Amino acid sequence: MAAAVLIENLQKRYGSVAAVKDVSFKIEPGEIFGLLGPNGAGKTTTLRALCTLITPDAGRLEVSSISVVDQPRIARQLLGYVAQEVALDQVLTGRELLQLQAAIYHIPGQMAKERIEKVIHLLGIEDWADKKTGTYSGGIRKRLDLAAGLLHQPDVLVLDEPTVGLDIESRVVVWDFLRQLRDSGTTVLMTSHYLEEVDALADRVAIIDKGVVIATGTPSELKDQVGGDRITLRIREFSPTEEAEKAKTLLEPLPMVQEVIINTAQGNSLNLVVTPHNDALMKIQQSLQEAGLPIFGIAQARPSLDDVYLAATGKTLMDAELAAAGSRDLKAEKKQSMR
Repeated sequence: MAAAVLIENLQKRYGSVAAVKDVSFKIEPGEIFGLLGPNGAGKTTTLRALCTLITPDAGRLEVSSISVVDQPRIARQLLGYVAQEVALDQVLTGRELLQLQAAIYHIPGQMAKERIEKVIHLLGIEDWADKKTGTYSGGIRKRLDLAAGLLHQPDVLVLDEPTVGLDIESRVVVWDFLRQLRDSGTTVLMTSHYLEEVDALADRVAIIDKGVVIATGTPSELKDQVGGDRITLRIREFSPTEEAEKAKTLLEPLPMVQEVIINTAQGNSLNLVVTPHNDALMKIQQSLQEAGLPIFGIAQARPSLDDVYLAATGKTLMDAELAAAGSRDLKAEKKQSMR
């Protein structure tokens, strides 16, 4: 069976900036596939290239064996795309917007009517369908956007941050809907920087950092690869580098410790990978106390997708988000000062 989506060696630059350096992954029919990474990692650029909204500089992109670059019109019929930002004509009702979407896809009248009723019911927006979209909450707007992306019954539904900005209740509705879609045979490709969302929904995951795929697999496989339990340790709230290095040197020889990473972005906290052991915390605390080092905070947990990202890059996803935000703010300040 042909892959639902195939991307090989995708590259895209904007001037001197390499938004996507080398992205490759394959999605099987009928699975939810998650692209996880911080803002600026290249997720949206990858989706836009797949959905024919931008032309890649290099790479192979296919939907059900149809080349996105060579046969874009056919590819568009196989794809449904829901962007991160919801853009609705606020003077139209939800039903009118769906009727417009049906006309754009040349869906015949009676078929369009039946499909509109179906997606309205699927997404639970019956009470809102005949009200102007300008009166919708963010959650209802997102549901209508999903309905529009599904109206032509695409083989692959592509979602860019489908729950960003939504409240808990709306997120749960979207999660349940995506699971129903997957169970009915629709392939879903979604981006997110919400760890719990990808962990809960995705059958398989590709983690992107700085335009490159750094890990691919099921959430369980990726977490198993980093191995062991995770211990987060703070000597002080903000530890001096020398003190963190001293603690690292002290803890690395312990038999249950597999790896120690100093997280400079979080006050030189220490992230340890340890063999699952009932006495791990006690032995680490004892070693630090014997060396005269204080303990501000310590916690033990099973591996997470953030641990996968940390092991590959040396920073957590939150650290990467903060660094990206800081870089954007700095660029904005430079532009402002040049005016």
